[in-house]
Amino acid sequence: MQRRDFLRNSLLGTAGLTVLGALGSTAEAAGRKAPVRLTILHTNDMHSRIEPFPDNGGQWAGLGGMARRAALIAGVRAQEPNVLLLDSGDIFQGTPYFNFFGGELEYKLMTRMGYDASTLGNHDFDNGIDGLLRQLPNAGFPFLIANYDFAKTPLTGKFQPYKVFVKQGVRVGVFGLGIELAGLVADKNFGQTQYLDPVAQAREVVARLRGPEKCDMVICLSHLGYKYESEKIDDRKLAAQVAGIDLILGGHTHTFMDAPEPIKGPDGRAALINQVGWSGINLGRLDYEFLPGAKRGGLASAAVVPVREAC
Repeated sequence: MQRRDFLRNSLLGTAGLTVLGALGSTAEAAGRKAPVRLTILHTNDMHSRIEPFPDNGGQWAGLGGMARRAALIAGVRAQEPNVLLLDSGDIFQGTPYFNFFGGELEYKLMTRMGYDASTLGNHDFDNGIDGLLRQLPNAGFPFLIANYDFAKTPLTGKFQPYKVFVKQGVRVGVFGLGIELAGLVADKNFGQTQYLDPVAQAREVVARLRGPEKCDMVICLSHLGYKYESEKIDDRKLAAQVAGIDLILGGHTHTFMDAPEPIKGPDGRAALINQVGWSGINLGRLDYEFLPGAKRGGLASAAVVPVREAC
């Protein structure tokens, strides 16, 4: 698809769009006799980078762009039966597209690409609670956030802490965690949003996903940041303190990781942490395999795909 057609069609709307849905059932999982392959694609900190960086864009010249990413995603979906496409926040802010359209274009393009879920980043509040609320109807995917309490704001009831996706009988629980907004976002922009302890909230959600929800895999979409020298909570500390998380897909710190990092949790099992920079320069890919009878899947391969292929 030509880039300008992709942008124009998204601004006109998303009628008739088919988004990849859930496959299978728990009954299938119980009787599974062949390995199930799950492909996870992920982004973070897109910052309204709709077009690729210009040719004079220095280190990132020619990289990124949502039309190119859409082509890569479509290619993966054509080859893999079970795909989850996830984002870790800071979709807004960074180019004139956000200044002119207030996030409308970003959400419509992500919907056309078939994103399954995202979490919220601090820059997603840059137009305030009302600005975020105004754009939500343009997002055909849920925002997952377990540690923001919006009860005293117009955003109450608009988000959920987690969602369970079923892919060929494999149950995948995905939840989101956001960074503390105070000090990063103007007070008037997040209003009476209450920040809750991410470790406590993660433990509570993971217990539900591993217990009543009977998930085979648990993924955290985190906008906490990869690593801080201070005691501030980050993805590495989260993995070390919360048992039961298989994968943390991070954001906020714009960290380019060549491969996922394993961090041992309290139960002795390692959670993998991954982050793919910023501005849609890279698309992360992790392939998992679930063997018959196995309660949790194992990583088969991981890759970082530069978004520079021609559309």
